[in-house]
Amino acid sequence: MNFFSKKSIAVFLMLFLTANLVCQTDISRDSNSKTKISKKKKKSKKKVKLPNVDLSHWKVTIPEGKGKGGAISVRPPEILEYANNEVLRPFMYNDSAVGAIVFHAYPTNATTANTKYSRSELREQMEPGNDNVNWTFAQGGTLKAKMAMGEVTRADNGKYHKVIIAQIHGRLTNEQKELIGQKDNNAPPILKIYWQNGKIRVKTKVLKFAGVDNKGILFKEAWTDDKGRNFEEEVGFRKFTIEVKVTDGKMVVSLNKNEFFVYDSPSIKRWGVFENYFKVGNYFQTRDEGAFASVKLFDLSVEH
Repeated sequence: MNFFSKKSIAVFLMLFLTANLVCQTDISRDSNSKTKISKKKKKSKKKVKLPNVDLSHWKVTIPEGKGKGGAISVRPPEILEYANNEVLRPFMYNDSAVGAIVFHAYPTNATTANTKYSRSELREQMEPGNDNVNWTFAQGGTLKAKMAMGEVTRADNGKYHKVIIAQIHGRLTNEQKELIGQKDNNAPPILKIYWQNGKIRVKTKVLKFAGVDNKGILFKEAWTDDKGRNFEEEVGFRKFTIEVKVTDGKMVVSLNKNEFFVYDSPSIKRWGVFENYFKVGNYFQTRDEGAFASVKLFDLSVEH
């Protein structure tokens, strides 16, 4: 009887210890499982990145509106709420994964005056909401922009479609407009910066005839494009930084603080007659059916 009692006790202890060990293992597994789930939850929480762009002195024009010359523009303060603007959203929106504003464009009938191309592009306004306050080369200005090409389609020749990503656009004063009998204040762009097949290309205006007088110089027909220059670095779809610095009679354009183009020709020196404003974004240079492009803007600053 004592033998069976001792044996029963031994069996009971073995069963108890085994059950306790299994229980501890399950608890350990459960604990590890919870730890893994917790880590997965932490990993799934992506950081939201915002662009370093103050839009309080910029208006945007998008390829939406009624026909040629009818493209929609949104000025400050409305542009500050672009993320919640249903009209702007297809053409100007945040990519919070990389911290950029995306400017999307494709050919539409809604263009601005004096062009056949569509744009989703910012226009500098020194006085928010007012296009009539601009700057001269004598006053000077510096633009810095960190950008990247997003998606872009190819032409039939296999090359990517061209996009103007930044400009310095000229403007006539009201007095100059009346002097030459022009309907609007539009003057040529002294600077156009392209993303072209992975390279950054710079084009400026030059006088067709160096001896043109002070009235004749105001006409668009007095100016033509130079041959253009490509920076050596191929930026492709990577981030790059453009800087444009303007002083009286001189303009310097740089890429990634590594390559510099200096413009101080007689044509540049005479450009001081015009007012100017900066432009940044996506001025899409094609009417090909089905074409589109997206430009990312990470940082933007202007000083005068």
